[in-house]
Formats: sequence, structure tokens, C-alpha cells
Amino acid sequence: MKKALTIAGSDSGGGAGIQADLKTFQELEVYGMSALTAVTAQNTLGVHGVYPMTAEAVDNQMKAIGEDIGTDAVKTGMLFNAEIIEIVAENLKKFQWPNVVVDPVMIAKGGASLLQQEAIITMKKYLLPLAKIVTPNIPEAEVLTEMTILTAEDKREAAKRLYEFGVKNIVIKGGHEENQSDSIDLLFDGNEFYSITSKRIHTKNTHGTGCTFSAAVTAELANGSSVNEAIKLAKEFIQAAIEDGIVIGHGHGPTNHWAYQKRKIELVES
Repeated sequence: MKKALTIAGSDSGGGAGIQADLKTFQELEVYGMSALTAVTAQNTLGVHGVYPMTAEAVDNQMKAIGEDIGTDAVKTGMLFNAEIIEIVAENLKKFQWPNVVVDPVMIAKGGASLLQQEAIITMKKYLLPLAKIVTPNIPEAEVLTEMTILTAEDKREAAKRLYEFGVKNIVIKGGHEENQSDSIDLLFDGNEFYSITSKRIHTKNTHGTGCTFSAAVTAELANGSSVNEAIKLAKEFIQAAIEDGIVIGHGHGPTNHWAYQKRKIELVES
């Protein structure tokens, strides 16, 4: 039984955060566990409240997993503040968990800040050096690298800067790029650049896409896939989830976490 741990916030609307992560783990046949960093009052219209856990609570949750169950991969999402980030980094080193995927969650779909400003420095100093893969979107990559990303060359430069923080592999997602028919993610492994392209889907129902993508990467690393294999499958997983989206609520609806497996079943049956 392969296992994956998500260290992230709760989304009461179920589309992002630990809810999206655990759904994704389950769909990819990985036993999912969680360490909760914050509770959000959230729906498709936005974030209406953020209530962080104490660093002690996060510490004890991680120790409870590490001292008994262990894990084959770890994903971090919304970490909220510097104190929590430091505790997370300490436990990652203590338990020497492999396959750490950092999704540097900073801003919700509706614009609410999910990471305090002083925490960004802490993330770069303590957490990114422990990451096997970091998966920022373009706004997050801009914050982490302190540069503006407008072109493909800008994306490559940002990836190089992130690599200098000690991250082994960088995936800069292309979903926020405008005026392109395709969504192009950029992978940099320290030596080579790779482009992962998919058709851009014009829909407002994209809540939780970043969480879901990075959770799929994490699950596949837990399953023993290589970095390239994990990212390829995650791209297919989130593409299916967006294409077969769910219409819920009055704002940015969630993606469809069972779409990927449903398509596989339908392909076999046909």
C-alpha cells in the first residue's frame, strides 16, 4: 500500500486544499493522510475566512504520521505563516520523507491572500531546498523569484532562479498565460527544459486546479513513477478534470476528480 501525506489547508467547499488532495490520492490508488494547517470558510464565490492552526498542532499531526505510519510522498499546500513553514521543514528533515512536492499556495482564485508576506522568505530558505518538485503558477513564480514573467524566456529564467534555491525540479504552470490556445507548463530539472502542452479549456470552473495537479504528481511519485512520468500523468489527470468539470455554486466551480479514472474505465469497456 503506497501512502501520501498532504500538509495543507481545508477548503469547506471541497474543491481545493486537503479535500482535493485526498480525492486525487484516492483516485490514483494511494492511501491519503493529512496534516491540517488552517481551516477556511470558502465556497465557489471566494474565501470568507481563514483560521490557522497553531504550529504545535501541525507539528503533532506530522509526528503522529511519522512515528507510526510513514509516507512514500509528501505534498505541501497552503502553509499560511512562517512558523508553520519552519515546523513543516523540521519534520520533513527529521523523518527524511522522500518525494516532497511543494505547491506554493499564495493566492486564492478570488484574490484572497493565503500566505503571509513574511512567510515567503521562510519558504525560500527552509522549505524549497527540501523539495523534489515545486509547482508554482506564474503569479507564484513571480513572487518567489521577484521578477515579472511575460515571455517563454522569462519562464526559463524564473525556473533557473528557483533551481538556485535548491529545488531539484521546477514546474511553472502555464494556466495564467493569456492569449494562447494551449496551456504550456515548463519543466526544468537543472539541465534540460521540457514543455508539457495541453489544449486550453475556456471555463470558469477551475477552482483547485493547482492543488489537484500537485496532488496527482505526489501520488504518482508515491507509486514509484519518475518525475517526468508523474508530471505527464498529472497533466492528463487535471486536463480530464477540467474538461469534464462540475457545475456547482455561483462562482469558480471545482474540477472533476473522478473524470480521469472514469475515462479509463470507459476506454476499457469500449
